[in-house]
Amino acid sequence: MAGMPATATHRIIAADAYSVPKPFRGFAVRSDEPRHAHDARSPYAQVHVLGTSFLDADALARMAAQGHARTRVDEFADVDYATTTLAELAALAPDVDDLVGAIAGALQATGVLGDDLADYRRSVATRIDYLASHGAGFHNDVDNHWTRCLFWILALAVADVEFVMPHAGVRVALAPGDLVVFDQTMAHGLCRPGDRGQAISSSFEGGVGCRQMFLTGEIELADAQWAVLGAPWLPVEEHARRGALDLMAAEFDERSGAIKRLGALRHRMQRDEDAQDIAGEADNEAAGCRRREP
Repeated sequence: MAGMPATATHRIIAADAYSVPKPFRGFAVRSDEPRHAHDARSPYAQVHVLGTSFLDADALARMAAQGHARTRVDEFADVDYATTTLAELAALAPDVDDLVGAIAGALQATGVLGDDLADYRRSVATRIDYLASHGAGFHNDVDNHWTRCLFWILALAVADVEFVMPHAGVRVALAPGDLVVFDQTMAHGLCRPGDRGQAISSSFEGGVGCRQMFLTGEIELADAQWAVLGAPWLPVEEHARRGALDLMAAEFDERSGAIKRLGALRHRMQRDEDAQDIAGEADNEAAGCRRREP
């Protein structure tokens, strides 16, 4: 697609091999924003992995060093963010004439915003951060406007690590320069390849590669763009009819990604006021059961 650097490779990985716990039959995410208070959408069913080369090894190392100096990730599953600016990043990559254009051109290959490179440039210029991790236990990101977004990460410093989405059947070995676009409302984490999709703390204790560094940003999509991607915003009642588990309310086991407290999620795919009432009743019932245990 026009705009993508000629040296980039692009893999599209199906992210719809869903592992859905019973009694649910699928996934959807509600929103805590007023505009979608009564709606939900299905997850985006693809992950894009672009092997970029517009940053050489020296530029990657300079950016990673600056990111590490601004963040702290001492323990397993620690994640930290630090702000940066496009001017700062451009100074660390003097051989890249147009850093925004290089990132935007790679993102354009995904097609998630359509074909216009200007839309991707605006998206990249809106926000870009350093993201540091020390491995990453399984979690999702659903607060505020994030349900309207896809996330991207550009690997600056990674070694012997996989990006894993356990409920979508996705495991991707990462290398410096890899740019990944994904739906962060699904559980995701960072694992060692030998740990078979498990986020195991002992595998990230000391040694080379216990910490990772990325650039990261958001791609905000309009409702019409979500519809084009096959994940339109629909009334929550439609997703309830489909038996969808509400990703906004889900909690995940950090190691395995298993979804916790399934009983409390049975009727969460409701309009906000109804979902909160039902969830409160489920929590009270569960607490009563625990009190009766010896």
